[in-house]
Amino acid sequence: MIKIQRALISVSDKTGVLAFAQTLRDQGVEILSTGGTAKMLRDAKVAVTEVSDYTGFPEMLDGRVKTLHPKIHGGILGRRDVAEHVAQMNAQGFPPIDLVVVNLYPFRQTVARPNVTLADAIENIDIGGPAMVRSAAKNHASVAVITDPADYAAVAKEMSQQGGLSAATRFRLACKAFSHTAEYDGAISNYLTSLDNEAKAQEFPARLNMQFEQVQTLRYGENPHQHAAFYRDLKPAPGALANYRQIQGKELSYNNIADADAAWECAKSFSQTACVIIKHANPCGVAIAEQPREAYRRAFATDTTSAFGGIIAFNREVDAETAEAVTKQFLEVLIAPSYSDAALNLLKQKTNVRVLAVEFALSHHRWDMKRVGGGLLLQSPDSALIEPRDVKIVSKQKPTPAQMDDMIFAFRVAKFVKSNAIVFCAEGRTLGIGAGQMSRVDSTRLASMKAQHAGLSLENSVAASDAFFPFRDGLDVIAHAGATAVIQPGGSMRDDEVIAAADEHGIVMAVTGVRHFRH
Repeated sequence: MIKIQRALISVSDKTGVLAFAQTLRDQGVEILSTGGTAKMLRDAKVAVTEVSDYTGFPEMLDGRVKTLHPKIHGGILGRRDVAEHVAQMNAQGFPPIDLVVVNLYPFRQTVARPNVTLADAIENIDIGGPAMVRSAAKNHASVAVITDPADYAAVAKEMSQQGGLSAATRFRLACKAFSHTAEYDGAISNYLTSLDNEAKAQEFPARLNMQFEQVQTLRYGENPHQHAAFYRDLKPAPGALANYRQIQGKELSYNNIADADAAWECAKSFSQTACVIIKHANPCGVAIAEQPREAYRRAFATDTTSAFGGIIAFNREVDAETAEAVTKQFLEVLIAPSYSDAALNLLKQKTNVRVLAVEFALSHHRWDMKRVGGGLLLQSPDSALIEPRDVKIVSKQKPTPAQMDDMIFAFRVAKFVKSNAIVFCAEGRTLGIGAGQMSRVDSTRLASMKAQHAGLSLENSVAASDAFFPFRDGLDVIAHAGATAVIQPGGSMRDDEVIAAADEHGIVMAVTGVRHFRH
């Protein structure tokens, strides 16, 4: 336990710092500060000593040099348990600084602004702040460091109740401080290495630095012999699965989280009330309807066998009627923006079902990532949502409004099906889904077979393909199954042959120009 007698406060983000400083003052702590922070404290009648008065050296170079002084860093870095350090500090008149409260210039916020200049970015690179944070964190045996305003209350409480700060608290704060400076330096590196020689921004940095925080360790990974943990972005995008709130149920597993993400992203892609059922990362049923209960009924009918033990996502609040319906099947995870009280009461009867609430928002993370041996693949997310205005009709037969709606629906579902992907649908519901086959014609046959197995007719259905047809054989299978319209990206060297086949069968063919490979 160390008693806090002297604190240095110099913050860019001043959230909560005044109240914290007032608490320190009330506990008899001497406060050192700089610039704007010192002025704010003085204006609030909190006694404060300016760092320049403390060191006897004025701030200079537009504030670039103020805390970079031996009296500051000697007071922070000196080890209290080493007699020689203590003697040297006393000889030089370097009183110990027991608490450092620092957060850094807003570099990330600066470079996020449109049209930010390199000069503005450079001026917002903090030098003295990271030096003090790292010094205090290194010497956490004797010094506490706070970089996050969220820690003020707990630190103040511990000081009040315990008369100081424990070794465990100081170590926790030091770990957080080193992560803070690592994230800060990583942001600087990401920004600067994404500029070319003329300081023009490029999409990808030459050096990629990323930070995630651990949410939980998992019982095991994709298979029981693998170890796993779940991490999230430090600031997940609104609507991202990582923002989930678990209302009830068992601990999420590795596969639960992966499948839940696929279900949730698919559900978010529809503006209408939608239900998505996922099994092993693939949709096995998707439908839209006026009410969630009806959307679920129609989605479930696509493949009742595969839906067993699946993940179910809704993009609307789950009501009691819907909760009652979904709990009649075995499911692992249920996801929705919210749940009625009556629905939650019904779900409580299924104590093992993992019930998650996630804010509905259409934002996307910046990059998709995939590990390969010794490296990392990075790409922008597949955020394309095809609308009717994006579609070109290349066949002689033209679509009805209903066919166009179903083609758009089917193509959106195909985006979330592992390649090669074929999706049959009609009236806003899936009828047969073929996923992950090595040839497109096999995916087509599989989708048709699964519809037949479910007792669903493909007469007058539409079909979507995630990529172009390399040959006409896949289209022939679709037409023979009963589909009257097909939507696909186009772009094959045999497009003319495939379009001619569509005309031969008298079916609609729509081309999007957008491919949705998913591996």
